[in-house]
Amino acid sequence: MPKITIIGAGSSFTQHIAVDILSIDGLANGTIALVDIDQERLEIAHKLVEMVIKKLGKDWDVISSVNRREVIKDSNYIINQIEVNGLNTVKSEFEIPLKYGVKQCIGDTLGPGGLFKTLRTLPQWLEIVKDIEELAPNSIILNYTNPMSAVTLATSRVTNIPVVGLCHSIQNTSRQLAKYSGVPYEELKWKAAGINHMSWFVELTHNGQDMYPILKEKTNNKEFLEQDPVRLDAMKYLGAFVSESSGHFSEYIPYYRKRDDLIDIHCSTGYNGGTGFYANNWPTWRKKNDENIKGILNGEKELNLSPSNEYAAVIIEGIEKNAPTVIYGNVPNSGLIDNLPNDGVVEVACLVDRNGVNPTHFGKLPTHLAALCQSNMAFFDLAVGAVLEKDKEKALYALSIDPLTAAVCSLKEIKEMFNELYESEKEYLNI
Repeated sequence: MPKITIIGAGSSFTQHIAVDILSIDGLANGTIALVDIDQERLEIAHKLVEMVIKKLGKDWDVISSVNRREVIKDSNYIINQIEVNGLNTVKSEFEIPLKYGVKQCIGDTLGPGGLFKTLRTLPQWLEIVKDIEELAPNSIILNYTNPMSAVTLATSRVTNIPVVGLCHSIQNTSRQLAKYSGVPYEELKWKAAGINHMSWFVELTHNGQDMYPILKEKTNNKEFLEQDPVRLDAMKYLGAFVSESSGHFSEYIPYYRKRDDLIDIHCSTGYNGGTGFYANNWPTWRKKNDENIKGILNGEKELNLSPSNEYAAVIIEGIEKNAPTVIYGNVPNSGLIDNLPNDGVVEVACLVDRNGVNPTHFGKLPTHLAALCQSNMAFFDLAVGAVLEKDKEKALYALSIDPLTAAVCSLKEIKEMFNELYESEKEYLNI
């Protein structure tokens, strides 16, 4: 009878996570505990989970509270999906860098937006970790909050409680690659590793045939290339396909967003690289999600009970039922990828069974791909260090080595941008 606590339960993720957990065969009983600081969104989430339990005919309990300490005790699994002051900052984190020529698409992992999301998220999250250590010391933390690498890295540096960062990049991208290659997904074989949002499919085969020559040939077709413009173009020159969308990936490297002509050529709309996509749409998405859940609750909309491809429930099932399975998780490196820093967080295949989440050794990434990962890992190391040490200068250094920012701005401009962002958000910061 596991107890699973979801922190940040007002998120749209809760519906998918609840359906996934409650769809596990043979897991008839347990408790789902919900935490959110927004009372209205918490009540909506509570009613939604109750509906899922009823629809799936399970005998689970659901409890909730705006005070996490009331419900977190003795949890076996802690799912983190918090958002800290996002509505108050998403506009400034896009518009201030834009004045300096930094044109972000998403801005929640690297870049100015990713840095300041780290700076405002980690202090709140690390206070939650203290409560987890006290009240649920035998739990495992499953982190969904971005910046994934930074949150997972900080967690691993302050507690011995196991933590794994979870994303859907590998699952989704492997399916996209099967589609792009024109082969059945079940027959595609791959080998992938790296860091969150920058894992590399270094091998991609079908019935022993290398798929990369076929994919590279297809990029000569303009319509094919436009499906995924940054990733497919990068694949041509770097030799491997990356795990995150063109829009996200375009911000993590210095090649595609530093000039308007390059943005016009390579960056399309939406998740394919549209400038301001996240800042202009995220508040609306949040509102629409709340309206959608209310519509489900009042019977105007149908509740989707189809399981997702997220890993949280897969891990819970693997541990609770000792059902060995493989997921891709973000974990402390500890020699898993030989040519990436051992004090960082990497994304590798992990075996899950009753012993928990067990990362597997990958070996070496191709040197040029490792170098791109290393630049991002250095950014995360500085950003996390800035929070843990309350060192404002380290945060500035992180922005100074950010690939997109450094491709666009001088060091003087970077400092000016940093100071302007800091002043606009200092009420949410603790450095």
